[in-house]
Amino acid sequence: MLAFTGFFRPEFAHATIDSTQSIIIGSITLTGNNRTRDRIVLREMTLHPGDTVRLADLPGKLAWDRRNISNTNLFIAVEILTETGPVVDSTQRLRYDLTVVMKERWYLIAYPVFDPADRNLNEWWYDRGRDLRRVIYGGRLSYRNVTGNNDKLQLAIERGFLSRMVVSYAIPYIDRAQRIGLRADFVYLTNKEIPYRTQFDKWIYAKSENILRKRIYGSLTTTYRRGLYQYHSVNARYDHNTIGDTIAELNPDYFLGGRTQQHYLSLSYSYRYDRRDNAPYPLRGTVLVGNVGANGVLPNDDLRFVEMSGSATRFWPLGGRFYAAANLYGRVTLPDQQPYFLLRGLGRGTDILRGYELFVIDGQRTGIWRNSLRYQLFDTVKQWEWVPLKQFSTIPVSAYITAFADAGYVSSTVAGQYQSNLANRMLFGTGVSLDLVTYYNMVFRFSGTINAQGKTGFFFNLAQEL
Repeated sequence: MLAFTGFFRPEFAHATIDSTQSIIIGSITLTGNNRTRDRIVLREMTLHPGDTVRLADLPGKLAWDRRNISNTNLFIAVEILTETGPVVDSTQRLRYDLTVVMKERWYLIAYPVFDPADRNLNEWWYDRGRDLRRVIYGGRLSYRNVTGNNDKLQLAIERGFLSRMVVSYAIPYIDRAQRIGLRADFVYLTNKEIPYRTQFDKWIYAKSENILRKRIYGSLTTTYRRGLYQYHSVNARYDHNTIGDTIAELNPDYFLGGRTQQHYLSLSYSYRYDRRDNAPYPLRGTVLVGNVGANGVLPNDDLRFVEMSGSATRFWPLGGRFYAAANLYGRVTLPDQQPYFLLRGLGRGTDILRGYELFVIDGQRTGIWRNSLRYQLFDTVKQWEWVPLKQFSTIPVSAYITAFADAGYVSSTVAGQYQSNLANRMLFGTGVSLDLVTYYNMVFRFSGTINAQGKTGFFFNLAQEL
């Protein structure tokens, strides 16, 4: 048997075979997927029994099939072995039998929570004085592959700076053709301290012994996967939010018009084309994402709000150990008058411009251009035979030095109201980071940055972006 991991030499299989000759895919055998159903693995493969493939194309197809299976996040290691069978027809084509060897992850993980409650660790560390009163504690349960169908159950009960309860269940396929999936989420949150406005691109907080904000929302998402790399989803979500009178007095635009309650139904559609070699830290591939959503579709909803966003990301090798990545992202929201609670620009979620990790820039329209140049220091897999659980005995570790340069712009009609120094102007950030990729798709990033305003910083992130 031979393993295909990206390189192929025809003489390994048969000394007289021309690489332009076609071969027939014979049987496909799966091993190691003790819990995962065969159909979940076979769904990720482009090669099927009976397919005719040029010998020169076989290594590339095997490499992408291995990557596709790995990107299900069900396995620690995936390898595809080939074995040459006999000539199968009068054209003298050989048969190649495939064996997919997998090592499953540990699927049920219950763990304690002790996290900073701020937007990211860097804000908590630098701007909030590492205050231990601003942490979230509790427990979470993540149960992956519950039924062997790559479904996922998540539960969370958290206390501290905020109280949160989360119940979520997702199954990628509910139909025989493995195209249609469902996800359901329910979230309940309360806060006694919240940011009620932005000033000079920083959040200003209000604090009380009573609950200042309560959020309840439930959502149902239907997904449709076309082929291997195209994903469509339609989401329906109902939100009911309340704030204390104090917040409405401090910022009447928090829900607009001094309201203390906000409820609305949202409908959205998103499309994603995702062909990456490794989803948590890609080196090759393309990702295209588009989204359009309407908030407040019922007659009695408290707001009317439309948003559209899109992004395009490309990863490619430059030769040797060098790799490049580029990303374009844009977001537009209408109308200009929006509740402060829903204002988005830069600094919330994954909409971060490197070099501006400590700032929140509010606005109705956002554009980002991110670029990275990576150098691979090493990429290895450690086997710890002394670890009794096989799911934890294989440790992949890789490290990269990354130079990056980002540009962004936030268009805002409320820059004066919130005294922003960064909205409505070009923003630039650059720097260097050390990226460590390891265990269970964890990416640790240590960055040194400088931005267009001359602000320098050293930041740490758990990252899955450029």
